[in-house]
Amino acid sequence: MLELAEWLDSLLQEPLPRDIAAVNFNLYDDGDHCWSAELIGAGSFDADDPDWACDEVYAARDSLLRWEQNASWEQVLEDFIAQLEAYLENGRCKDQLKSFQGLGAGFVDGDIVLVDFEQDEG
Repeated sequence: MLELAEWLDSLLQEPLPRDIAAVNFNLYDDGDHCWSAELIGAGSFDADDPDWACDEVYAARDSLLRWEQNASWEQVLEDFIAQLEAYLENGRCKDQLKSFQGLGAGFVDGDIVLVDFEQDEG
């Protein structure tokens, strides 16, 4: 089972670099019903530019989330986003994620789905 909350808590224990404008979760199909995700930080964000995550200034490639799930890639993406949205509501480090201009998730060879969230007024 996907343990997104524990993974995010461990990644976000320390603040991410200040030059990150937006965060994306790159998803990978590792074959045989195995999947993985990595967190990257982009130096810029434009909701109208589907390539905003290519402006990568940070990546947590040594801390991948890996899980098994017998599902289509569409279902995996839907489930990942649902868990991410739940984390943005109740997660321990939700405020850190909400501090960015944008948040997305998607397979590296596909489109990014922007995740809606209310930025906290600060």
